[in-house]
Amino acid sequence: MKKISIKDIAELSGVSVATVSRVINNNGRFSEETKNKILEVIKSTGYQMNYSAKSLRMNKSFSIGILVPDISNYFFADVVQKIEEILFNKGYSTIICNTARNSTKETAYLQMLESKGVDGLIVISGAEEFSFNYSRPEKNIPYICIDREPKVKSDTIFISSNHYQGAFEATEQLIAAGCQNPVIAMHSRKSPSALERENGFFDALKKNSIMFDREKSKLNVDIYDDNFEESVKQFFEEQDNVDGIFAINDNIGLELIVVLKKLGFKLPKQIKIIGFDDTPQDKYSYPALSSVKQNTAKIAQVTVDNLLETISKPNSINIGKSFLIPVDLVLRESIYPGMDTIGKS
Repeated sequence: MKKISIKDIAELSGVSVATVSRVINNNGRFSEETKNKILEVIKSTGYQMNYSAKSLRMNKSFSIGILVPDISNYFFADVVQKIEEILFNKGYSTIICNTARNSTKETAYLQMLESKGVDGLIVISGAEEFSFNYSRPEKNIPYICIDREPKVKSDTIFISSNHYQGAFEATEQLIAAGCQNPVIAMHSRKSPSALERENGFFDALKKNSIMFDREKSKLNVDIYDDNFEESVKQFFEEQDNVDGIFAINDNIGLELIVVLKKLGFKLPKQIKIIGFDDTPQDKYSYPALSSVKQNTAKIAQVTVDNLLETISKPNSINIGKSFLIPVDLVLRESIYPGMDTIGKS
């Protein structure tokens, strides 16, 4: 069987070889009609590009590295999946590295990605500021930070949900539902997103003239600790007027629903709860958990657009900029009994 060449694709499409090349490389000018015609011919003929030759010719690997702290986390997994899909459609493969929040593992992955010659890097979340500090100058590899502050902001682009907005609006929703003594339930990791959510919570209390003690209004929890249930019980014995909880993520919110019900609290009559991330499990809890929904599709698109722009134009005008992606509230029975799920912008 004859091997299909780019020249054959051009003849079957009725265009020049140069036009086919521009469509394949997604570079240069061509109409949407021409693009679709060429892609249809490529699909019908089973044409396969020689990526090794292309990589050598263009000095590119057509691969992108993604550092993620916990691939089992719903938000991280959702963003990574959407990024991978967009990159695949643009001719790039992805190398997904799960660091498990381990700095040694992260360093090893960075060295591996450099040795593989990735064209770019996407760094997702983390408590520490991100930078390249290794023997070989990875700073030549363009990178984008999602929810992780870059150490040198002028080297990269920072993309994040508006965590402050989400926490502020979630807290105001608790107050609007009648809560006068809400608390924030959070873990000990002080990532930029966690700090923004904490600030949003307390600023909403200030705006609504609700008195609080910053330390007593925090329920510090570790849902993986064997003493989690006991620590929650002790907190509510000491703070017996709590009537609302903003959980810094849905995992905490869902665990609190289980424990509070075991402790005899009626939800949401006595205590109303809202989380953050809008994970699929939220609608199956009882009561169904209200939450803040991040726009993962938008985050993924903005990330890929900016990374590919930076790869093609190292002096992109967006280098050094930050992009805040708006969030939405999804209200369920954990705040309003009997309510069908609704989104609230």
